[in-house]
Amino acid sequence: IGLLQPDEGKVTIDNDVISTPTYFNTKVIRSKMGMLFQNGALFDSMSAGENIAFALREHDKTLSEKDIAKIVAEKLKMIHLKPEFHTKMPSELSGGMRKRVALARCVALNPQVILYDEPTTGLDPTSRAALWEEVRRLNSEFGTTVFLTTQYLEEADELAGRIAIIDFGKIVREGSPAELKDSIGAPTLRIDIDPQNLDNAQSVLSGFGIDRPARDGRVAIGLDGGVAKVAEVVSALEEHGVEVLHLELDAPSLDDVFAEATGRRLEGAEPSA
Repeated sequence: IGLLQPDEGKVTIDNDVISTPTYFNTKVIRSKMGMLFQNGALFDSMSAGENIAFALREHDKTLSEKDIAKIVAEKLKMIHLKPEFHTKMPSELSGGMRKRVALARCVALNPQVILYDEPTTGLDPTSRAALWEEVRRLNSEFGTTVFLTTQYLEEADELAGRIAIIDFGKIVREGSPAELKDSIGAPTLRIDIDPQNLDNAQSVLSGFGIDRPARDGRVAIGLDGGVAKVAEVVSALEEHGVEVLHLELDAPSLDDVFAEATGRRLEGAEPSA
């Protein structure tokens, strides 16, 4: 969107080059792209409705005030914001409401492509679900392409048609959610044990599948043979004096894809051996 100069390559929209290491096509960027920052970035001195009206005036000087008022009303209705909140200042709105108003302001300009940065960070489950639904509608009803960055893998699984996992600035996996999960293969068996038995348990489990990252006090493998092998695993652990405190067998998830691709599950954590 013209905030950073790329090191290499180029970005195009409908065959229009908008960005290279030496060039920005500002006209195309402004006419076809929208940006939603993580914090919503509303103007604090303007009400919810005024935030949208201001953006419309700046974007299209030919719009009459009547046209602007009509579009503002439509977009606030689209995000299900009750009329009594239209004149509220951003400081009087909840975090979920502010993010919905920012979305309405962006959509009012009819961008072909929206860059949406971690839209649901800090939101309660209800607000999260409401934003998910609006993102789906943008794509399905209006044909808007949404580039969504998120650290919630469930969110990516729910919304994305195509996912790229980025690790230290490099794309390490790319594909549809189904393709990425299918690439994992075996389901993940997670077993909680006494940490003192960790090495013993890992030795036993090595014969049943490939090791997968797990939190402290837990071992995890990709269990070859799936559910039919669970009883055999438990018996083998008991024979070696390892008590099973809890176990679960899960179908491959994007969390597993991320862990396998990066060797860790926490941002900033060291890669596993």
